[in-house]
Amino acid sequence: MPLVRVTMLKGKSSEYIKQLSQSIYEALVEAYLMPENDMFQIIEQLEPGTLIYDRRFGIDGERSDDFILINIESDARRRDEKKAFVARLVEKLSVLPGLSPDDVFVRLSANTVMEDWSFGGGKVASDIEYPAG
Repeated sequence: MPLVRVTMLKGKSSEYIKQLSQSIYEALVEAYLMPENDMFQIIEQLEPGTLIYDRRFGIDGERSDDFILINIESDARRRDEKKAFVARLVEKLSVLPGLSPDDVFVRLSANTVMEDWSFGGGKVASDIEYPAG
């Protein structure tokens, strides 16, 4: 049950955002073992000058103004699942919406118990029966 927050500079079209969202969702389902339809995303666009980042830190290339921060909060995953997910995510985003791998910054954060989540209705996530996927 990942909660995804994407932060980027203002100015992207609704089609670009739709493609970005769909690619993230597909990578989560394909490589992060997320159930289908478990889609909760926040896409925020900031004014120029309010998203501050180094153009080269930690990469061989250079980041552009298309740089995005993707924060994903979910239940815990194993190291190999995280590595597979990040690789698949960057692969999908390079196709749609056409992001350079150097412009994709990912932060994975884990909750330890299902009681840290509620989808609504006054119930914690551990009290919900999920459809077989």
